[in-house]
Amino acid sequence: MSDNVITLMIGISTALGAFGLFALIWGIKTGQFDDQTKFLDGAKFDSEEDYKDAVMMEQKKKEALKKKREKEKNYRPAD
Repeated sequence: MSDNVITLMIGISTALGAFGLFALIWGIKTGQFDDQTKFLDGAKFDSEEDYKDAVMMEQKKKEALKKKREKEKNYRPAD
């Protein structure tokens, strides 16, 4: 009985390991792990001024979204 359980566990773990290896190889071959924007973003925001500008723009976007949500929340259609 215990020999059957051990054999089953070895078989299942081997199958899962083979599946994981197949998925890893597939991901590498299809470029799933390539970060295409990493170097472009690094070049775009390489100076401190550009970084500060980007942060300021993000804050402005968040404030505008917050104002829009408040406006929609307070909007009441006419009866």
